[in-house]
Amino acid sequence: MNYLHDLIYRLRAGESERRIARDLKVSRPTVHKYKVWAQEQGYLDPEQPLPEPATLEGALGPVPRPPQTKSSLVPHREVIEQLLDQGVEMTAIWQRLQENYGYQGSYSAVRRYVHHLRPALPDAFVRVHTAPGEELQVDFGSAGQLYDPLSGRLRSAHVFVATLSHSRHQYAELVFDQKVPTWLALHRRAFESFGGVPKRVVPDNLKAAVRKVLIHDPVLGEAYRRLALHYDFLISPTVPRTPRHKGKVESGVHYVKRNFLAGQEFVDIDTANQRLWIWVREVAGTRTHGTTRQAPLQLYHDHEQAALQPLPDTAFTLHQIKPVKVHPDCHVVLDGSYYSAPYDYVGKKLDAYVSDQMVELYQGTELVATHVRCTKPGQWQTRMEDYPPEKAAYLIQTPTYCRRLAAEIGPSTVKVVETLLDERPLERLRAVQAILALHKSVGPERLEAACARALHFGDVRYRRIKKILNAALDREPIPEPDPPVDATQLRLFTFARSSDDFFPPEAEGPPC
Repeated sequence: MNYLHDLIYRLRAGESERRIARDLKVSRPTVHKYKVWAQEQGYLDPEQPLPEPATLEGALGPVPRPPQTKSSLVPHREVIEQLLDQGVEMTAIWQRLQENYGYQGSYSAVRRYVHHLRPALPDAFVRVHTAPGEELQVDFGSAGQLYDPLSGRLRSAHVFVATLSHSRHQYAELVFDQKVPTWLALHRRAFESFGGVPKRVVPDNLKAAVRKVLIHDPVLGEAYRRLALHYDFLISPTVPRTPRHKGKVESGVHYVKRNFLAGQEFVDIDTANQRLWIWVREVAGTRTHGTTRQAPLQLYHDHEQAALQPLPDTAFTLHQIKPVKVHPDCHVVLDGSYYSAPYDYVGKKLDAYVSDQMVELYQGTELVATHVRCTKPGQWQTRMEDYPPEKAAYLIQTPTYCRRLAAEIGPSTVKVVETLLDERPLERLRAVQAILALHKSVGPERLEAACARALHFGDVRYRRIKKILNAALDREPIPEPDPPVDATQLRLFTFARSSDDFFPPEAEGPPC
């Protein structure tokens, strides 16, 4: 109608058909046809007001349409509408028409007819504008294969992108996994890069963030929840399978993949990250954003940086929280290392809170044990008090401990201990521990006396000392040693007969 309105205006102004056709990009016969029609309607009379587009549309009548073929499903319209009201899907409708009504048409015909009966309403969305410092959206994207200098091989990499919703300034980093320690460390480095913390973080429903995906009340991972408490921000996961709820970071991930990663080759992931951090500030940060029409980095410095919450005094050190089980040896296994727990918890499940330097074992909210974190697999962190007392005693009583305890009891006990340990320390240690343990039942005086008696008779075995105590021989005086024998009083004995009487000398003769 606008073209026709302009055509009539030009004809009334006295322009030629040729010029009108050239300016409006239509053919001259078309211009002539509408000129004749306008004359018949009286629209070219300069005395009359110029007709409005709505008047022209009413004068032309309905737009002619091409002939249409009647659908073969028209006779079954009522049946189809009933099935649609019952929630039957289109594939089942097509099958029932074939089985019950002998329909011979295709499924595509059923689908077109259903769309004609129930046209889909277009989706309408609301663009959400956020205030400075209000929201941060985070997400992962695939980054292809990158070389890992630690393992010496190519690995599948991911790019983490955190986008501030107001300024669109972002933090990006390439990683090899999406595990909880990596997820938490990426948040910490993103906050440090921004120099502050937003009031709300919008993540996806990945396992590192959300343990149980629900629309209204998602169950958050405990480590991620503690991160939010430490940095004082709210976690607002998106509705499942609704990526548009974090469309700002979705666009940021696509921009990193199309602009930075596409067509690039890197020596390794460390080199790629160094170049990525430069790209974020010098390219992504200085571009004119398609929505805000401003440079994200400039908008961040002017408005958003000051609106962020300050960073806490200490960085978040918790890496992950893992369920562990206390084994019969009173230890739990965590990343190939071993940490002791009290023997009362054998067979029970605990939660291991792993930080940079420490490992804490919890049962619910009760702290069970604390250990220094092992630096490599195969290491042990053991507290002797975690063992049962009767079994921990043998581990606590080292040779040095046994010598010190023996010195407190008496010199004879020291000599017994030294005698046993000097022979075979590792084999005799248990016997020494058993001997020293006797003082708990008989007292140090009786044990000292028993050790003195055992030394006198030259048998310092545990069994002998135990028999001395059981027979109360430690109360008996030790026999005096026999007096030395005087050599002058010794009676010399000689043979009464000569050896020649038994072995006569052989007769001398010529040698054989």
